[in-house]
Amino acid sequence: MGFLSHQTHANSFLFITTLFIFVSIHLCLSSMNDTITSNTSIEDNHTITSNNTNFKLGFFSPPNSTNRYAAIWYLSDSYIIWIANRDQAVKDSSGVIKIHKDGNLVVMDGRNYIVWSTNLTFSTKYVTNISSAQLQDNGNLVLRDGKTGETVWDSFTHPADAAMPRMKITANKITGKKMEYVSWKSPTDPSSGDYSVSMERLAAPELFLWYKKSRPYYRTGPWNGRTFLGSPRMLTEYLYGWRLDHDPDGTNYLTYNFADPDAFAIVWITYDGKLRMAKFLNQKNYYTIDIFPKDCDYYGACGPFGNCDPNSIPICSCFEGFEPRNVHEWSKKNWSSGCVRKKEAQLQCDRLKNLNNNSHNGVDEVQQDGFKVFNNMKVPDFAERSDDDVDNCRTSCLANCSCLAYAYDSYIGCMFWIRDLIDLEQFSIGGVDLFLRVPHSQLGNKGRRVSKSLIIATIAGVIGVIALAICGYITWQKWTAKQARTLSQKKTTVGEQNQMKLDELPLFEFEKLATATNNFHAENMLGKGGFGPVYKGHLEDGQEIAVKRLSKASGQGLEEFMNEVVVISKLQHRNLVRLLGCCVEPGEQMLVYEFMPNKSLDAFLFDPQRRKVLDWKKRFNIIEGIARGILYLHRDSRLRIIHRDLKASNILLDDAMNPKISDFGLARIFRGDEDDEASTKKVIGTYGYMPPEYAMEGLFSEKSDVYSFGVLLLEIVSGRRNTSFYNHRQSLSLVGYAWKLWNENNIISLIDPEIMDPCFEKSILRCIHIGLLCVQELTKERPTISTVVLMLISEITHLPPPGQVAFVHKQNLYSSESSHKSHPSTRSNNNLTLSEIEGR
Repeated sequence: MGFLSHQTHANSFLFITTLFIFVSIHLCLSSMNDTITSNTSIEDNHTITSNNTNFKLGFFSPPNSTNRYAAIWYLSDSYIIWIANRDQAVKDSSGVIKIHKDGNLVVMDGRNYIVWSTNLTFSTKYVTNISSAQLQDNGNLVLRDGKTGETVWDSFTHPADAAMPRMKITANKITGKKMEYVSWKSPTDPSSGDYSVSMERLAAPELFLWYKKSRPYYRTGPWNGRTFLGSPRMLTEYLYGWRLDHDPDGTNYLTYNFADPDAFAIVWITYDGKLRMAKFLNQKNYYTIDIFPKDCDYYGACGPFGNCDPNSIPICSCFEGFEPRNVHEWSKKNWSSGCVRKKEAQLQCDRLKNLNNNSHNGVDEVQQDGFKVFNNMKVPDFAERSDDDVDNCRTSCLANCSCLAYAYDSYIGCMFWIRDLIDLEQFSIGGVDLFLRVPHSQLGNKGRRVSKSLIIATIAGVIGVIALAICGYITWQKWTAKQARTLSQKKTTVGEQNQMKLDELPLFEFEKLATATNNFHAENMLGKGGFGPVYKGHLEDGQEIAVKRLSKASGQGLEEFMNEVVVISKLQHRNLVRLLGCCVEPGEQMLVYEFMPNKSLDAFLFDPQRRKVLDWKKRFNIIEGIARGILYLHRDSRLRIIHRDLKASNILLDDAMNPKISDFGLARIFRGDEDDEASTKKVIGTYGYMPPEYAMEGLFSEKSDVYSFGVLLLEIVSGRRNTSFYNHRQSLSLVGYAWKLWNENNIISLIDPEIMDPCFEKSILRCIHIGLLCVQELTKERPTISTVVLMLISEITHLPPPGQVAFVHKQNLYSSESSHKSHPSTRSNNNLTLSEIEGR
């Protein structure tokens, strides 16, 4: 027994000792698994791994190649992020990665020939101190001084073709030194290719994609503090997270990061000049997208003074007063030669100055140039900058005969151009207003006269007489054919839109509506939207009406007008505006609604004084009323309607401040289950209220309206517009700001001080919670509107925690103490090409 006991203790001691030695060796090896020392190296069939196991450094071969390259990859060698010896391959498996006796990190082949080196020059003391190269958890390979720990070289500042979160794109405006990312030569050859990316135009920095380092291939436009003006797609969830900073030594650097700590992305320059982005969630590839270029993204696609509009056919056109430089090439869709001013549209600035200098009193009449504005434009390349404010920017450009155009951005300041305008593009959203210098003849009757001519007065008089005669004739015609015209317009409209039944809807005559609105007098105008102006009117019986008149310059047109008539004529609900009738006559289309004396919600909510009228009880009544109106559209009406344009300006308020949903021009009749999605190639709506699946992929469903309602709910609680955060340092949208506060357990800071009351705090916070549930990134995670209504009236008492919301534009929006984990931030869509957004 004693012998057995002694033997048992001996065995136990031996086991513990062996286990201790094994664990010690394992820990030692683990601590060294991410590091190369002066005494260790990496042979071809071995790797080192970052401590978090996401990154490896070793050798790989491209597809259909036996060449070997020392590289870093993420998860597998399908996702190469950096290559050491990309321009000099090891021809067999004899390669080794090691720290050379001169202190450099090197790649050597079987003949001990150095095929790649960090190529640093060290003093003797540095050589003795260089002892390690470590692969960090962010994928950066760093070479350190062994004594001080100072980093003397790292792979992030010597990139290949790939960028990752926290990597920098740098350029120094003093030294001229720039960091470049260079593509592969081909899918099977990682040597330096034809395409590269660098930061340029450092007075207003922008990124350039170059072909053979000399020819611009794509440019982002200048940075304006939150995005690049030539890249409106950066304002979407798919591409948020960019940030530009400056160092005191004159270095500008751009970085990219995710708010979601579980998210990771790699952006490559492909061998054929595309930018490809792969996003990963929890170490799994979630989607891969080609970000650009599209046709209009190519640098100078339409040549000098050529305007590229991807929504037009053909995509290139000349501005008014310009014509193709080479008509033959233009007809063959070769637009590279661009446009030139027509002879009859030459600028008069120089001529005007010469006349003034010479005190010319001849009969020639010369009028001053002016500017014609083009909205949502990508600004041309080669912008000059000044510190002028917006008014002086125009004045300075007008006074300078060399100034051909100007634009103003509050962050960048005044931009103007004194050379040919190149690389112009028309966006649906984003961009800036570009003011193009044009001769007075293109301004109508605006501008400053230098002299007057009797002939103009004579012509004006003749035109006046002719106009009176025409008016008399038209009046006689209308008096004699009134009934015939009414019947004809009914038949014509029904013939063109056979799905409509206008005979079921009261038709108003144009004369009656003109009389009711005092000939559409400006004093009766209630507001103006994408459709056109809205006027207050009084019918003969005293009834107040609102007349919505289609503007001839409206971007919506007859299609949306007819759509609104079809949709709303079949709807009746206390929280929907009531359509009383319409007017459809040649050249005139109008909708007649019940009059809402308090106009729209935004007129109260975003006005510092009028918002005080909206206490919490009134705001909650508005929130609940909007939700019930949407519930009627989705569930209780004869048709299932997706509104697609819910926003504060489309919520009207009656005399008791009850909400009425209006503007059904973009609404769609929907067939399918609640989780089904329809798609459209033409994405239209209001940026900031559109969910990501609709803005980016054209997919809409009932959950699209739920998302818009969530944004609207957050606006009502906070008293702030969704767009009011575009220059905010912490977030670029109200949704993002609310998400940041939620994760910091500080959501109470979102509440409008005008409604802050301890008695209602719980109810207000519950509404914010519901709003965040509605704006979640994933469609399937958002509640239906029927569930939302039950949440609002507390039939559902327990609310689930909200997941990742959509369109959080800035990084660092997560608190380390966040009580809620985020859900994936977008749907999977491999090889997705991003669509453009057509704003209103």
